Amino acid sequence: MNVALAFVALPPALALGSFLNVVAARLPEGRSLVSPPSSCGGCGTRIAWRDNVPVLSYLLLRGRCRSCGVRFSPRYLAVELLTAALVAACFLRFGLTADAFVAALFVSVLVVLSAIDVERRILPDKIVLPSAALVLGAQIALHPGQSVEWVAASLGASLFLFLALLAYPRGMGMGDVKLCLLLGAMLGWDVAVALMVGMLAALVPAFVLLARHGAAARKMGIPFGPFLAFGAVIALFVGERLMDAYLGTF
Repeated sequence: MNVALAFVALPPALALGSFLNVVAARLPEGRSLVSPPSSCGGCGTRIAWRDNVPVLSYLLLRGRCRSCGVRFSPRYLAVELLTAALVAACFLRFGLTADAFVAALFVSVLVVLSAIDVERRILPDKIVLPSAALVLGAQIALHPGQSVEWVAASLGASLFLFLALLAYPRGMGMGDVKLCLLLGAMLGWDVAVALMVGMLAALVPAFVLLARHGAAARKMGIPFGPFLAFGAVIALFVGERLMDAYLGTF
């Protein structure tokens, strides 16, 4: 049953991914999300509907504009594929439930925030804070008996990263601190898994930069948001099992 739901969720999730690309491109610049219609950034030609089919059009056109041949960012393909895969995974994991829809919203926000952070090194409050409030409200409504957990995890994760920011200002920014409000609201105590996995994952490019550039790597910042998002996705799907396995070692 859940496998069928996951397949049914794929087409709308691909369309959602296409919209998230618009958000990633326009919202940080304060532009409208609905007008003007999508157009090529190179020649300004309006993109026809046949060239705006998620994933398929990008592959058929080899990631280039039909009119001028300028190459489109691979971000377009990545956002559409990631959104579709993660949303489908939410319905595979949670079935046709309200929890699945909240989880789908959560992963979609993580995808668009990661795309923006990679390209612009920012995590816009216009996305982070309303999403955190919406997810927290949904979790409290769906699981009123765990209200304290959602609130405490949200504030606790944010405070933890804020203290880390004070200790190492170059490693992250206030956008990452605010992002933790969203992570805690969705994950509850499993947010600890998200933080641990995210920080460990961020060490990989940090060590690569250090090996290639030596002391100069200290001045080369990497966006931390995508690593927090990666940790959050891991925690969403297998966080409880990872936490139980970790605690079981003691």
